[in-house]
Amino acid sequence: MIPVLLIILTVEVVPYKEKEIEKRYYTIGEVADDLGVATSLIRFWESEFDIIKPKKNRKGNRQFTKDDVKNVKLIYHLVKEKGYTLNGAREFVKSDVNAAVGKMDTLDSLKNIKSFLIQLKQELTQQ
Repeated sequence: MIPVLLIILTVEVVPYKEKEIEKRYYTIGEVADDLGVATSLIRFWESEFDIIKPKKNRKGNRQFTKDDVKNVKLIYHLVKEKGYTLNGAREFVKSDVNAAVGKMDTLDSLKNIKSFLIQLKQELTQQ
């Protein structure tokens, strides 16, 4: 009798996941829609705050990078959510922009975690 070696292979089929395309530039309309404000408000903030400096193409259209969008969200948070005056927000940003952006990143992360936990709780209560 000949010994036979039996090997069983298990193959895990992973569905193809298309890589998300990340944009380099956002229009002022996209930024305004994301925040739920008018484009004129973003243009006004651009004139009031030095940290908002979108590039402009040949036509003069504003092109916001991710950093620009992050800065606009910071101004939005300070003025609309925290109730800072424009002068107060300007002073806060001038004192330490990196710390302010770091706080915003932390807040965004906490909001994402909160929404995930709420969704998880809802799924668990449905079962």
